[in-house]
Amino acid sequence: MARDEIVWGILGTAKINDKVVVPMHSAPKCRVKGIASRSGEKAREAAARYGLTVAYDSYEGLLADPEIDAVYIPLPNHIHVEWTIKAVEAGKHVLCEKPIGLDAQQVERLIAARDRNGRYIQEAFMVRTHPQWLKVRTLIDEGVIGELRAVTGGFTYNNTNAHDIRNQSELGGGGLLDIGCYPITTSRFITRSEPRRVVALMEQDPIFKVDRLGSVLMDFDGMQASFFYSTQTHGYQRMQFHGTKGRVEVEIPFNAPNDRPTRLLVSENTSAGVGSERWVELPTCDQYGIAAATFAEAILSGSPQAIPLEDARANMRVIDAVFRSARSGAWATIMES
Repeated sequence: MARDEIVWGILGTAKINDKVVVPMHSAPKCRVKGIASRSGEKAREAAARYGLTVAYDSYEGLLADPEIDAVYIPLPNHIHVEWTIKAVEAGKHVLCEKPIGLDAQQVERLIAARDRNGRYIQEAFMVRTHPQWLKVRTLIDEGVIGELRAVTGGFTYNNTNAHDIRNQSELGGGGLLDIGCYPITTSRFITRSEPRRVVALMEQDPIFKVDRLGSVLMDFDGMQASFFYSTQTHGYQRMQFHGTKGRVEVEIPFNAPNDRPTRLLVSENTSAGVGSERWVELPTCDQYGIAAATFAEAILSGSPQAIPLEDARANMRVIDAVFRSARSGAWATIMES
């Protein structure tokens, strides 16, 4: 009999679960059975908070449950690879928070683990399956703004909490891995291409020893994409795509709301050469639920994933190059492993 749902387990009690677990549980073809923690008390508290039936007092306990088909991993960045590999070796599919690894070489290890165990592994870039980003791609593919020539963007927040894992270098913290990765993946997604080189300026927090401010220029060989990110400035996010005949602006590109529609501002020239602007509104949805449902459907149907590990590796190669450029002060080419 064909399966009609994927049973999920949550490997960890991270704060992001507040956004993910409920929409995942209610997503089509998805059911969340339980959540694991190294602390039984924390697992029970989280299970009660999300209305789950099972609390596992260890990660190993969840992975040993034969009913669990797939796990969502919201653990700290530095142990994403370790627990993703353990999960697929236990026969589970994995949807792992970004960044799925700390560099491209780590993603190579995940590709090898995927191929050995025959399970799906996907980086949880929920923006890549959100309808507003699919619409941006369609508008540009249809030539609404003419030939795409430049991408500009920014993503910032203000967090100086020393106890936050994003401010702890030994846990894989820092702004590029946390938020700078978003303009990179969306630029690659929209252009359907890879940059050939990057140049970057980066500032490190003198106490936390993580990057807190960065500016990046990506050369797509005929198209340029630039963005800035910061973990210690006023919160902001925006992405704009500039063409020869118009522009598309994504109003809330990354933390898309789940309680109201999202909007795209389309500026274009009319046939008379006069500029006009219009808002394109996308219906209210939850990007975490869509990501889970899309991943579940790929598993059940055996179809290609929305974001294969090869794409995650390509994104990480760009991130690696950004770090190299920031250290050297020069252009860095995108290196294949």
